[in-house]
Amino acid sequence: MTGMEAPDAELKKELNATLHARKELGDEYESALVDSFLEKVEQRLDGAVDRRVRRQLAEQQMVVARDARSPQGSSDSWGERFGFGIVSLVLAIPLSAIGGGVAGLPGLLVAWAGIVGVNVVQAARLSPNLFGRRKSSKDSDWEA
Repeated sequence: MTGMEAPDAELKKELNATLHARKELGDEYESALVDSFLEKVEQRLDGAVDRRVRRQLAEQQMVVARDARSPQGSSDSWGERFGFGIVSLVLAIPLSAIGGGVAGLPGLLVAWAGIVGVNVVQAARLSPNLFGRRKSSKDSDWEA
């Protein structure tokens, strides 16, 4: 049997009972017996389809719930931005000393340009609309 690896024992019993009833009742009740059996098969199929649909909906809801709780959704937290700013300022001190000590004013300017650049990139990553970038129709949430 394709589609059914293990035959349904209860449905097999129903079929045997229907065939036995047909033998006892004769040909005149055949269409009623077949209709009754087919109604039972249809109920079974409807139940199986309902279970599959419910299971697939539950799986889709789990995927949506996991995406909503992903770290990507919580990356715009105030703590992360504050922490990044503090670390950036702490690292700016030795970078300024090294840049200024080795290359003078040009080295100091390059060090601070790098620090500002890293902070601008981080701010743009956390807040895409910060620099006036709007979502275009090409940036749809439906496209991968």
